[in-house]
Amino acid sequence: MRQLICFFSFLVYLVGFSQSEKVIISNLKLNDKRPHYSLKYAQRNKVIFTSYLLAKNGKIKKAGGSPVVTIFEGSISSGGEIINSKPIQIDSKELISHVTSATFSIDGKHLFLAAHYNSKDKLKGDFKATNFTIKVGEYIAGKGWTNFKVLPFCKAKYSYGHPVFSPDGKTLYFIANIRGGKETTKGGSDIFKVNVLDDGAYSEPKNLGTKVNSYSREMFPFISADNTLYFSSDRANGYGGFDLYKCRINSNGTFEEAIKLPKPINSVKDDFNYIINESNSSGYFSSKRLKGKGDDDIYYFTIN
Repeated sequence: MRQLICFFSFLVYLVGFSQSEKVIISNLKLNDKRPHYSLKYAQRNKVIFTSYLLAKNGKIKKAGGSPVVTIFEGSISSGGEIINSKPIQIDSKELISHVTSATFSIDGKHLFLAAHYNSKDKLKGDFKATNFTIKVGEYIAGKGWTNFKVLPFCKAKYSYGHPVFSPDGKTLYFIANIRGGKETTKGGSDIFKVNVLDDGAYSEPKNLGTKVNSYSREMFPFISADNTLYFSSDRANGYGGFDLYKCRINSNGTFEEAIKLPKPINSVKDDFNYIINESNSSGYFSSKRLKGKGDDDIYYFTIN
């Protein structure tokens, strides 16, 4: 029966979009029983996303008893399908086996990813082994992505994830559970930003504030070409689980009040990781909504 539910789409007029705009949502052929999430646009009409790595026998590859989670790259077809996807090459000597999210620098020369500390970069002091940090690496032919370094503003006692750049590459957004001071996290995780300085350094993390963050969990930020922040939150008064929100970024860097996206972009299940193209005409998001193919599925949408 599940094989019959391999594709669905619906055509609707959405509150929150122009009443003259039609939105079509489709479950991608790429999806299977594995989770697929953490999408980002890449260069040359491609996207990257996160999923479980498969072994040569077709079963999920494991490390330490847990599935190996890594980054895949695929091309975007004319119909929005993600095709020819394959794991990106990460140097095995980097000991990276669980990547929750990743993004490229604007010029594509560096890969930023969220992963656990390991024996190569583990810091001194007490911290949770389950904490994630953000690392940046470079590509070397024959090795793949390598020479990863923990970003200097990351502190081992906190957890960081979901890095993404502003369209001009001058600001890096991410989530974290930083505690203490005026930039403290309000809920389980908040969205923060740092300025990318001319010398390759970074400013100190700044909490985006109460117009964006809540006393719940905010995740998967994305900044569109028209300077709109999209993110997910499991705050109160949602449709259910994680919902998708957006808020306008003003020219002075302040944020308008976050607005919940309407159904059926949102559903009663988890909906997250919304990205949209430069013309605001199509994009993707992940969802655990009913009638999916497995765990978190990737959905493609168009706005006409």
